[in-house]
Amino acid sequence: MKSIVKIASIILILIAITNCNKNQERAFYPALDVYINISLPQYNTLQVPGGWAYVAGGLKGILVYAKGGNEFVAYDRNCTYNEVNSCGTAEVNTDNIVVDCLCDGSQYNIFDGAVNNSPATLPLKTYQTSFNSGNNTLRIYN
Repeated sequence: MKSIVKIASIILILIAITNCNKNQERAFYPALDVYINISLPQYNTLQVPGGWAYVAGGLKGILVYAKGGNEFVAYDRNCTYNEVNSCGTAEVNTDNIVVDCLCDGSQYNIFDGAVNNSPATLPLKTYQTSFNSGNNTLRIYN
C-alpha cells in the first residue's frame, strides 16, 4: 500500500512539473534570411542609436533595434508566454525601451530581449544580424 502511495505521489509531481513548464516550450520559428536597406524611408529610424523598426518575416514579424554604430539586434515579435500558442504580438512601448505583450502583460527589454515582467519567463527569440556599411544593408537570419 505504501509503495502505491509513493508511485501515485511521484506521478502527481511529474504531472505538476510538466504543466508548470508548459510555457517553456519554444515555438517553431521558420527559416529566415531577410535583407533590408536602412537608407529606405521605412527603415530610416535604424540610422540612429535607439531607433527601431518592424520588418516582415519570422513567426509574427521582426523587431529590429539599432544599438549604435553598426550594431543591431533583431527579435521575433511572437510573445513568449505559452510561446507555442502565444496570444499576442510584441509591440514597442511609447517609451521606446520596453516591448509589451498586451494580451498577457509580459514585458521585455528592447536592448537584449530579456523578460522585465512576467508571466513570460523566456526572452524574445533573437535572430542573428550582420550589417554591410558599404551599401547600408542589414541582414537578419537564423
